[in-house]
Amino acid sequence: MSVRTLWRAPVRTLLESSLFLRPLCTSALKTYLEDVCKTGVVLKSASTDVFQNLALEDWIHEQVDVQERSVLLLWRNSSAVVIGRHQNPWQECNLNFMRSKGIPLARRRSGGGTVFHDLGNINLTFFTSKKKYDRHRNLGVVTGALKDLRPNLDVSATERFDIVLNGVYKISGTAAKLGRTAAYHHCTLLCSSDRSLLSSTLQSTCKGIRSNATPSVPSPVRNLLDEDPSLDSSAIMEAVASRYKAEFGFEGPVITVDPSVEDLMPGIHKMTAELKAWQWVYGRTPKFSICTSFTTEGVNVGLDMDIKNGVVEKCAMDIPLHWLPPEVGRELCSALTGIRFCPSEVAVVVAAFMRTASQSPDLARKTQSLYDNVVAVM
Repeated sequence: MSVRTLWRAPVRTLLESSLFLRPLCTSALKTYLEDVCKTGVVLKSASTDVFQNLALEDWIHEQVDVQERSVLLLWRNSSAVVIGRHQNPWQECNLNFMRSKGIPLARRRSGGGTVFHDLGNINLTFFTSKKKYDRHRNLGVVTGALKDLRPNLDVSATERFDIVLNGVYKISGTAAKLGRTAAYHHCTLLCSSDRSLLSSTLQSTCKGIRSNATPSVPSPVRNLLDEDPSLDSSAIMEAVASRYKAEFGFEGPVITVDPSVEDLMPGIHKMTAELKAWQWVYGRTPKFSICTSFTTEGVNVGLDMDIKNGVVEKCAMDIPLHWLPPEVGRELCSALTGIRFCPSEVAVVVAAFMRTASQSPDLARKTQSLYDNVVAVM
């Protein structure tokens, strides 16, 4: 597979390069695509950062003319969980486990369900005009590439636009974003993903959630490498790139781009920062409530919370009177109302509450126990 790299080069070098046929206008990458890749191009991200790669998708969607140009982006991420635009992360994944392992959570701009990413998972994004948007054709490129490598491999696309192996195991899921004139369809492809980590991250421990957010649909999964040890990520990406170019009728090398380079794609740093922001990742969660209970020191405590835009709108606890004075419970719930539904903010509020409430050691211990159980649902 022929590969050309456009990354980590200073603007002057890019300008003086023979690849550019006119001075830099809005961006080095945009100019290159307009001058050299008039009918189509396959891009490959040099980054494994989930936020940079999602920003790269957004940048291409917004900046690159795809009315008469076909664009495929190949990318992989270090371990991360990615939820759909309209999903609830507390409902979809084990956030406590992810925090303990340093696994980031990202919310993408497209809909669909929650997926686990790591370097054993390939992501493919197909950019087209809205008029030419065709998920069946795109998935045909992927299944065709796999059969080019292994003709007897039993892979097929489903009516839900998944790709299944042996008619049972899901190896690819689909999501899409449709703009006014342009669109993109992206899908995953499980090659050698850590299935144990996948399973642990995608099992929510938050009970009692009531939400209208889009739920994921669980499916049995399998890695392609488990089916055939020769089906590694590099071979598959090369095969997909070749099949895509043949399908869409163009030639040329795969272009490696680095989404951390602002000079290559002006505005991409801002896009990356927006995708990392708490307000986007958690604050865009559709309004939901939690009605659950827990046992502490032998007593049962009811917890009822409403969360809107990631902020606690209402908090109530049903605490046995003999265990904790009712005014203490009411004051604690009042302190929790209006803050972000996240452990760090709750920790600050509870610490301040315990400092100012003149609590006895017994009350302090019970307040700490309540805090520990509330955080457990976050």
